[in-house]
Amino acid sequence: MYTVRPVTAEELLGAAERLGGLLADTVDGGASVGFLAPLDPGAAADWWRALAPDVGAGRLLLWVAYPEPDADADADAATDSGGDGDAGRRIAGTVQLRPASTANGRHRAEVAKLMVHRADRGHGLAGRLLAALEEEAVGRGIRTLVLDTETDSPAERLYAAAGWTRVGTVPDFATDPAGVPHATTVYYKALRAAGSPGR
Repeated sequence: MYTVRPVTAEELLGAAERLGGLLADTVDGGASVGFLAPLDPGAAADWWRALAPDVGAGRLLLWVAYPEPDADADADAATDSGGDGDAGRRIAGTVQLRPASTANGRHRAEVAKLMVHRADRGHGLAGRLLAALEEEAVGRGIRTLVLDTETDSPAERLYAAAGWTRVGTVPDFATDPAGVPHATTVYYKALRAAGSPGR
């Protein structure tokens, strides 16, 4: 079992090394999330730290997933700490939401960096992270979500199952961690407003 919750800028700084480990695992696993392999753990942690100002200003929303305490054998081995009750606990997954900043785009947001550690896959955690993000987006009046992902990747099956609509593909949009170019598929999801009947 897992706990999914948003994190503050202060908590992000405290969790940067653990999030860096998650990012390095994701890149080592071959996922195209903007980095080339091998990814230095220190550089990965610094990348997370650099997001703290955006999180603090509300320009970026960030969720993390922790294993429940009785399943988290790695908690005592963590070397960093944060200002939250989850300090030191292993991070199993994360996702980001970046609301549009333009006046005519405040009803939409971009989903980014959905990651689940390879040891935690197969338990529905990615779906739970997406669900938490979508619930918060609806509460903020966001009606349209967009994202892109590597074409023919396992993530495509996740988004299709979660009700996302495929827009199209862009050839050779980004490389995988080994530097090989791949196509990217763009998706969107229309969210129902809070209080409206389900579809």
